[in-house]
Amino acid sequence: MDVNGNRAKPHREVRAGDRITVTAERSDPRVLVVRGVASRSIPKAEARKLYEDVSPPPSAEVAEARRLDRILAGRPDAGKPDRRERRERRERKGWDGR
Repeated sequence: MDVNGNRAKPHREVRAGDRITVTAERSDPRVLVVRGVASRSIPKAEARKLYEDVSPPPSAEVAEARRLDRILAGRPDAGKPDRRERRERRERKGWDGR
């Protein structure tokens, strides 16, 4: 995480006008501009009004790949896929081998 181009430290205070760059592993960096700072904890809906996302939108290919990943990803509470589910996934991905 960078604030105004410098590596952020845990004690760094954020002020209105600061530009925050968040880089997660295996994803494009998000650039946020702070519009205001709350003095206390507030609901998410209000917190979203305090920043602006100025990141460039992902390309069409990246957006489609993310959409497919969400569709094909198993649910975390579903457990290990059984034989039928594994076969269906291979067929959907074109890995059928027949």
